[in-house]
Amino acid sequence: MSKYKIAVYAICKNEEQFVDRWVDSMSEADEIYVTDTGSSDNTVEKLKSRGVNVNVINLGFWRFDVARNISLSFVPFDVDICVCTDLDEILEPGWRNLLENVWEKDKTTHINYMYTWSFNPDGSPGVTFWYEKIHQRKNFRWVHPVHEVLEYYGDIPKFSVYEGRIHLNHYPDASKSRGQYLELLELSVMEKPDDDRNTHYLGREYMYYGMWDKCIETLKKHLEMPQAFWKDERCASMRYIARAYKEKNDLTEAESWLYRAIAEAPYLREPYVEMAQLGYIQKNWLKVYYMVTEALKIKEKPKTYINEGFCWDYTIYDLGAISCYELGFKEKSLWFAKIVAEMAPDNERIQNNLKIIENYSLCNKSDAV
Repeated sequence: MSKYKIAVYAICKNEEQFVDRWVDSMSEADEIYVTDTGSSDNTVEKLKSRGVNVNVINLGFWRFDVARNISLSFVPFDVDICVCTDLDEILEPGWRNLLENVWEKDKTTHINYMYTWSFNPDGSPGVTFWYEKIHQRKNFRWVHPVHEVLEYYGDIPKFSVYEGRIHLNHYPDASKSRGQYLELLELSVMEKPDDDRNTHYLGREYMYYGMWDKCIETLKKHLEMPQAFWKDERCASMRYIARAYKEKNDLTEAESWLYRAIAEAPYLREPYVEMAQLGYIQKNWLKVYYMVTEALKIKEKPKTYINEGFCWDYTIYDLGAISCYELGFKEKSLWFAKIVAEMAPDNERIQNNLKIIENYSLCNKSDAV
């Protein structure tokens, strides 16, 4: 017999291709509630045919927090645990038992679990971090127009638990636009100018749009905010500033900001790898080799949203192979090259580099690229 009544709730629009996969993965719940925000395909019909409770709404001005709060309002108050997901996500089987075993009645307010936001080309997990969208039914609401988060307003102390064996995996529709994000982030920062998290997100969004000066200005503001003390996020802001300067062809400033990023969070791989990439552009092979060596000393991938897939795939070994080749470190170059070739068997450039490096001692130096 189940210990708790569990409901899944979600918002959606035009996601009929995900319905069956999503419902199958959520079927361990007692009830499933979906709020459709204006689908023009067969999403609603497919959901209803699978026994999902569907409500259709029309928001005049889109905000993710408003939509999620409306969707939550359709979940009955006799539900003990709410699981918020999107239709392009799936929960791995067995999640309910894991959830019930770790949840403590009248004490637990929400739970942290593992979220894989992206996957590598070979299907292995890419960006993975702790997530917290499973919560008790009462005393929670969503805040922020975009990159919305749960806010707790209950009387008893907030108490979270961790269960890393619960896995939620994200398989997004690459054709969907994120064009509304910038406008909503600007609104979010306007509403709460002292919110360091959204200031960081806004600066990052400007980077995505190639708005380099606004990116630099906004992220420098983030770093000056007294409440912006999380070193991982500060390091990311510094890395993004460096990327913007690099795009503006100011490699001196880019290098300066990457050194700051390393100093801010020397326990993260990301700033070392980005410095190695900058060294590659500068053809400073000693810098590349040193940064690769330092990065490889860091073995554990952080379990936060701030990690870069290219820092944990073959990229670092690729840079190591090329820098060692240019420096004349034959054995080390070959060691790196073999690892890269095994990790990226379909990459023609990498496979060609392996051949060049293997022949290194037998002929004149060619150009590994």
